[in-house]
Amino acid sequence: MKALMTLWKFSRPHTIIGSVIGIYTLFFIIYDQQDIQSHFYLIMALIIAITCNVFIVGINQVADVHIDKINKPYLPIPSGLLSVQQAKIIVYAALCISLGLALFISPYLFGIIAMATSIGWAYSMPPFYLKQHHISAALAIATVRGVLLNAGGFFVFNHLINNSLEMPENMKVLTLFIIVFSIVISWFKDLPDIEGDAKYHIKTFAILYSPRVVLIAGNLLVGFAYAFTISLKWLDYISEDMASFKTSVLLYGHLILLGLFIINAFSIRLNKHESIKKFYKRFWWFFFAEYALYLLAFSGII
Repeated sequence: MKALMTLWKFSRPHTIIGSVIGIYTLFFIIYDQQDIQSHFYLIMALIIAITCNVFIVGINQVADVHIDKINKPYLPIPSGLLSVQQAKIIVYAALCISLGLALFISPYLFGIIAMATSIGWAYSMPPFYLKQHHISAALAIATVRGVLLNAGGFFVFNHLINNSLEMPENMKVLTLFIIVFSIVISWFKDLPDIEGDAKYHIKTFAILYSPRVVLIAGNLLVGFAYAFTISLKWLDYISEDMASFKTSVLLYGHLILLGLFIINAFSIRLNKHESIKKFYKRFWWFFFAEYALYLLAFSGII
């Protein structure tokens, strides 16, 4: 159990949860629940996404042990629960599993996972070290989460299951939202880590400008994404003779999430490190909630 808990902590659970709920939501949009083959693809997609995720967050921890000793001493490597060598075994095993299964499913999926893991590697490792500047870091995270795994994964599995390369309007809106959210994740994740990042000359948005500027810019950007989605759903709502279940859920759901998001934006106290950490954790809940809202809309369980 101790080994499993160490592996769980090493995998950065919030990123794993985000990947799982994202994959499950995309599949609910795509697949026929009565089709056994669709269930097989769902299981494969979950394994591929989780192992790809473990590789990306794991290689980052292997590369940043010196920084994590300051910023995140509770992580398995700096806390001594896991050696660097053990971490490398986990990381490269996860890489082999994700690439191997992706190739088994489709050469196109292999290409997507290969690009995602390559960007994940370049994010953390020299000579690229994309995380060293906030622009390249934001582009890397948004490309992997928003473009490759969200849009790319959808295209591959929609083609495999439905023989279609069409992307529904709702899927386009969701993808744009996730891209924007991923950019802000790349900004906000550095808010609790200023001490270590400054010592090792990582040019994060928060260090180059200020935590307050990052907070304002990030909240405005995500707020705009909510407003944009609400406006599109409102146009759908008033154009339909009788508003569909999907439209109603997405419209009212986003209105509720926007209200909660505004409350959360004003909850942070930048002079208190613990408040910053709690704010960032709650921020991820909005990432989960976005996918969960689409899952509810397409499930029709109410």
